[in-house]
Amino acid sequence: MATHIRRRIAQILFFAIGIYLISLIMPGLYISNLLSALLFTFLTLLLIFLLWPLLLRFTKRFLFITFGLGSFLLSAFVLWLASIIIPGVTVSGWAWITAPLAVTFVAVVVTTALDIDDDEVYARSIHYNLKHKIKNSSSNNKPRFVFLEIDGLSEKVLKAAIEKGSMPTLAGLLKNGAYKIKQWETDLSSQTGASQAGILHGCNKDIPAFRWVDKSNDNKIISSNGIGDAPMIQKQISNGYGLLSINGGAVANLFTGDSKDNIFVYSVIKDIKQLYSESWSAFYSRPFNVAHVAILSFLDMFAEIRSRYRQWRKNVQPRLNDRGLSYFFARAGANVAFREVSTFTVIGDIIAGDKDAVYTTYMGYDEVAHHCGVADDDCFYVLKKIDQRINRIIAAKKYNKRPCHICILSDHGQTNGATFKQRYGLSLNELVKKLLPEKENTYHELDSNQDHFGQMISAPSQSLKHKFGRDTKEKRKRESRVIVLASGNLGLIYFTKWTQRLTLEEIDMIYPSVIPGLLRHEGVGFIMVRSQENGPLILGAKGKYFLADDRIEGENPLAKFGEHAANHLRRTDSFNHVPDILVMSLYDTEKNEVAAFEELIGSHGGLGGDQTKPFIMYPSEWNLETEDIIGAEKVYKIFKNKME
Repeated sequence: MATHIRRRIAQILFFAIGIYLISLIMPGLYISNLLSALLFTFLTLLLIFLLWPLLLRFTKRFLFITFGLGSFLLSAFVLWLASIIIPGVTVSGWAWITAPLAVTFVAVVVTTALDIDDDEVYARSIHYNLKHKIKNSSSNNKPRFVFLEIDGLSEKVLKAAIEKGSMPTLAGLLKNGAYKIKQWETDLSSQTGASQAGILHGCNKDIPAFRWVDKSNDNKIISSNGIGDAPMIQKQISNGYGLLSINGGAVANLFTGDSKDNIFVYSVIKDIKQLYSESWSAFYSRPFNVAHVAILSFLDMFAEIRSRYRQWRKNVQPRLNDRGLSYFFARAGANVAFREVSTFTVIGDIIAGDKDAVYTTYMGYDEVAHHCGVADDDCFYVLKKIDQRINRIIAAKKYNKRPCHICILSDHGQTNGATFKQRYGLSLNELVKKLLPEKENTYHELDSNQDHFGQMISAPSQSLKHKFGRDTKEKRKRESRVIVLASGNLGLIYFTKWTQRLTLEEIDMIYPSVIPGLLRHEGVGFIMVRSQENGPLILGAKGKYFLADDRIEGENPLAKFGEHAANHLRRTDSFNHVPDILVMSLYDTEKNEVAAFEELIGSHGGLGGDQTKPFIMYPSEWNLETEDIIGAEKVYKIFKNKME
């Protein structure tokens, strides 16, 4: 307690010094001396404590409309009250706008510099806003379930992070016996679209990759996180009994799990009403939170600059030589903005106690591992920050006595490796183009760098371009008879002149060089085609695997890809929209590396290595030790069983 008081006093003192220094250079903000600054700071904090709940009660809709930025106007009102009471303090002119921003900026900087944990402050503010719900839920003893997904984190890297000391909260849960870790195996394709569909809805049928071609719909390319595509996919997979269908909440996921309370969920991102929730409004109603996210995002961009320099100076291999300018914003969004929103909202839901199940996704590790590598120093830094947020979520349980089970999991892992293009000097599309007749056009999309944000930003503009006839991508796609797509080290080749899936025999007759050329290339592990004579067939450079009867000729092309590889491929072969040729890159078992067809160092979507080996960190009393968990739909069944 004494330490806490000393830190708060230090915070107020440094806050006053910061405000005084800013007043020396900011027009319109005048503070005569340091004592006035100290009195002004103390009174401002006191007024915020006394008046803020009342102000929020009458301005909630205004704050919602302004997406939280209106909270700075409320701050200006509080500063005005303090300035007319404290002598030697004047706020005028543009300072009514700049002063609240400056005050919030100083508060964030001082809090960060002094390493003062603000959990208690905002937890209490949420507690105040939701106390009417707590009263209504206090008599409910039905257990609640909170699922915290760390996107893209394999069991192997999780254990490495715990051993390294980057995740002390999770280490403590394991050490005291409260939790255990269980590895599970993804389906094919090992990516968020397929995994979250299975986990949240119990169905991921007909999702063969991150993106695929619907030949029956004018060769439309379907993307798992497309603004228009995600709702269509959810309609396809949902039967109304999703993981969150009974009084649940979803935050920053790809699909809703049939929850009626959704915040930043891709499949319903168009529904602006989802942002009007009490837990989320508690976040944007505090200017500290808005500014905190902005500053942490700015610092994360500096961390990215430092990361690029460090990898260049140490000649880290493999690495991306150019991560691009847009990645600064993608990283900050995934690693900071959505992380803070998810944490704050889940804490609000735990404190309110009015939901039976909540599921959120932490995207930061997946984003950084794609570009830095699965076990880079930056990845462990990201995991450390996520671990801190998990600790805050666990601590929030004390504000509501209703039983709460917290489960931590991942939807897939990632496998490291230099990309296909880095290794061989050409992309999968360029390889295919070399094997086609000279004048045959191809269209390709081999970039998922924008997994979390690109589709949200680009989809509206692409729709307008298409409407007014200026969509050059769509024009190129229509002029091409071959489309090449990628999901990590999984490649998909579609011959779009034909509405049906071409057989091996038809491909050999129309494009005789394609299949032999793919199999000769050392970067190709195997391909899957459907033979008119033999059914689904796996072809490698030195052997064949007949999926229909598990018969092998020559060397087994699936020998390196796991004991369930044949079952995964057999299931995928039964899907709609399977490519004419499915291509899997090499898998180097000694280095545990694949060669992604995308320009990503850490990749997922196919088979080979840790990308198919995520984890579930579960309360020990769940007794999952003997469970054989193959496929995301099995994860759904286990979670549903525990919740019933």
